[in-house]
Amino acid sequence: MRKILFAGIITLGSFLITNAQCKPVSTITENFDTWKAIGPCWTAQQGKAMLYASDKKIIFYSMTNPGENMYLITPKIKAGTYTLTLDISDNGGDTTLELFSINNTSDPKSYVSIVKPSKITGSKKTFTISLKKEANLGLKVLLNSVHQAVYVDNLSLKPKK
Repeated sequence: MRKILFAGIITLGSFLITNAQCKPVSTITENFDTWKAIGPCWTAQQGKAMLYASDKKIIFYSMTNPGENMYLITPKIKAGTYTLTLDISDNGGDTTLELFSINNTSDPKSYVSIVKPSKITGSKKTFTISLKKEANLGLKVLLNSVHQAVYVDNLSLKPKK
């Protein structure tokens, strides 16, 4: 009985420590240089395709599954207006990026588009986003061909002045 109780306390403690590290933020500066996997407090939703950290960037890769809904989801962000910049490129073809406000990462019904899909052209993108309440920010990449890839690097979110 003591072992079960002790294991429960350890598990609960680990859960609380993990969640405590994921407090809402008002700035994000991430170059992905040290990531071996998707970072803590971030979420990757890849469907039947692949979304992973490699070569000091985030890679969205369609494999043989074009059209998958693929999201890289940031830690929770405090309400406010922000400037988001990121370097984004692809390996050719028709690709788009759309931004979402996400209230619950496990409930797709809570995903609300805040920036319409825009073509990925291989350059730095800058967006002004407004969050009315705390939410995660979702970067949705759409790949329309097999063996297509999109690369994201140098993501920066700063309060708009």
